[in-house]
Amino acid sequence: MLRWGGDATTRYNWKLDVTNSAADWYFTTAPNSNTGYPDVSEFNSYVEQDRRTRTQTMATVPLIGWTTKARATLCGFSIAKYGPQQEVNPWVPDCGNGVKPDGTNITGNDPTDTSVAIDPTFAGDWVRYLVGRYGSAANGGVAIYSLDNEPMLWWGTHRDVHPNPTTYDEMRDRTYGYTAAIKEADPTAEVSGPAVYGWPAYFYSTLDWVTGWNTPPDWRYDGNPIDRNAHGGVPFLEWYLQQMQAYEQAHGVRILDYLDVHGYVQPDGLAFQPAGDASNQARRLRSTRSLWDPTYRDEGSINDYVRLAPRMHEWVNNNYPGTKLAITEYNWGAPEDINGALAQADILGIFGREAVDLATLWGPPQSAQPAAFAYRMYRNYDGAGNGFGETSVSAASTDQGQLAVYAALRAADGALTLMVINKTYVHLTSTVTLAGFVPAGAAKVYRYSPANLSTIVAEPDQGVEAAGFTATFPAMSLTLLVLGPGT
Repeated sequence: MLRWGGDATTRYNWKLDVTNSAADWYFTTAPNSNTGYPDVSEFNSYVEQDRRTRTQTMATVPLIGWTTKARATLCGFSIAKYGPQQEVNPWVPDCGNGVKPDGTNITGNDPTDTSVAIDPTFAGDWVRYLVGRYGSAANGGVAIYSLDNEPMLWWGTHRDVHPNPTTYDEMRDRTYGYTAAIKEADPTAEVSGPAVYGWPAYFYSTLDWVTGWNTPPDWRYDGNPIDRNAHGGVPFLEWYLQQMQAYEQAHGVRILDYLDVHGYVQPDGLAFQPAGDASNQARRLRSTRSLWDPTYRDEGSINDYVRLAPRMHEWVNNNYPGTKLAITEYNWGAPEDINGALAQADILGIFGREAVDLATLWGPPQSAQPAAFAYRMYRNYDGAGNGFGETSVSAASTDQGQLAVYAALRAADGALTLMVINKTYVHLTSTVTLAGFVPAGAAKVYRYSPANLSTIVAEPDQGVEAAGFTATFPAMSLTLLVLGPGT
């Protein structure tokens, strides 16, 4: 799966192949270098690459109600029009950052400086165009449409066109309109939403933020969340799921297939950062527990028991059963180091065990970096396309924080695949007990470790008895064991 997303896609004009960089880069509109749009466009190039590599495409559909208006370089906060500003675009000196020299934001600007208003017809027309060019989702076209990107941050990221706080009702109403248009244009496509950015947005709207609920240090409990209170005190995502179920009950159409969240739930200073010192590396490996463990309290600003996947499954089951779970952005950092590889391998194991239906890493590793080998250990450990099994089976460790274990059965040959992750700086010898599976004999062993960070090494076979085996797992290593089925 390749997700085409991020802040710039919020105002992507598919007809003109133009984006706006929003607050990420001076609210500047800039046309892509393609000619022959819409057929030759940035987005279409992604789809065509995906088709060549047998990858599914997730497209981000603008939901904000605005799109870029012209194939021209335009400024959301023009210096000439709105006066001096703290920073300017070094390549387009008329584009400022929208902040006056005294540190206050420019308000009352004209959104039509860069953008033009749209409605759900714009999204429906895009989907119809894509179906005409690439086929429906059922026939190899765009598989999933994501409802914009981090809408609870619009009032900051896209404040030149959406300066007002996003509310519960706005998200419901926009979702109803745009998803109906998408489903009408391609009934076989799936839709994911609301693509909220992280922990606070799971529970509150932007309107709640500005009424003071996030006053430190006890930011989750202070203040007066007027929007949430006006909706029965129900956390935003639970309420959102309830509204999506109400729509299906009223219209007979499921318009939300995936509950879509961004999984930035690790302690501060880990995402997008290098490995760091030993303390930071240990924290990185501990903090993957936020994805599942009810006993792990976040060590950063969240300061709560996140248990992300189980929490989301509970909310789905209680409010809109049958909705799948997508974590469409996450990042634990350190792709250049074995520490990042261990964390990424642990995360992939967690996603499989905890029934996360779809996940996309924001900022994938380069091909030769250690974190890329975490993927290869699951997807192509031998260079011949063989990988971890497709059906998760029970696997438990006496200490998942030291020696994490994941297991799955592989359909092609009935093999049991075991992923063992040693998160410590010492070799660990452990007994692996088997139940409910009869092994054929010796297991194939593949390992990625600091002993050779440039390749996955095929190790000597591991002897296996009916009850299991004892093995030593090197420090800071990933070990995959492939046990053939006995008769």
